[in-house]
Amino acid sequence: MINISKYTFYDSVEYEYKFAGNYGAKGEKRAKRRKATPEQMKRQNQWIRETKVRRLIKANFRPGDLWETLKYPKGTRKPFADVVDDMSEFLKQMRKEYRSRGQPFKWVNRIEIGARGGIHMHIIINRLQGEPGTDLVVQRIWEGITGGCVNHQNLYAAGGYKNLAKYLTKPVNEEQEKQLSLFEPEEQKKMLRYSSSRNLIRPEPEVKKYRRRTVRKMVEEGIRPQPGYYIDPESVYYGINPYNGTTYLKYTECRLGTKDGTAQPVKPKWQEDSG
Repeated sequence: MINISKYTFYDSVEYEYKFAGNYGAKGEKRAKRRKATPEQMKRQNQWIRETKVRRLIKANFRPGDLWETLKYPKGTRKPFADVVDDMSEFLKQMRKEYRSRGQPFKWVNRIEIGARGGIHMHIIINRLQGEPGTDLVVQRIWEGITGGCVNHQNLYAAGGYKNLAKYLTKPVNEEQEKQLSLFEPEEQKKMLRYSSSRNLIRPEPEVKKYRRRTVRKMVEEGIRPQPGYYIDPESVYYGINPYNGTTYLKYTECRLGTKDGTAQPVKPKWQEDSG
């Protein structure tokens, strides 16, 4: 049995093949399972979080939308409850601004603590059409609430927002852990996870099951993209999941014209990986 999960986005399609045996052929056995170490499970869970957030961003935002860092005035140290109130007020006013222009307000954010205890916020928002521009609106609202400043960056789709997803889900480092220990347990949890608006699309795969299909030909001759697309070579992962013994194949097709590429077959390279 082979499961193929297909995630469709506006300019790309992601595929995940999972099957037993090296090629999923009839009569082939699974590879021997291993017991994952705590560190391996930690890496696996982090990979799952990153993939989930990357697809969430990919389904809802476009290149040119904004990655904002909201900062307090230098030296500011606020109780966490006040920080949450500031963020709630910011989102409320932003939502009102978008509604006044007849546009939806979409966002994904995370509260982060610095090595010295300073708190700031990272937030992805969809670009507001019309004038004043989104950056000016964000600066006006945040400055009005806190007196702080904002760093603005445009989103870039390179790697399907992989680096952005890593940043939003990254574990805290040793110095940040020391600062977190000064907060209540519930407050710590809120600083270790991202939040998002309720109006986001939550990507779900189209799943198909096959009984008589092997991947040997795809491995030997290369993966062929559908017409109008090319395969991103950096997206191809092929190997064995060492924890359940199943073989997997993952890759992404990108629409021609979104990036330089040719609609030629790509041969997967073997690698053992926990993903």
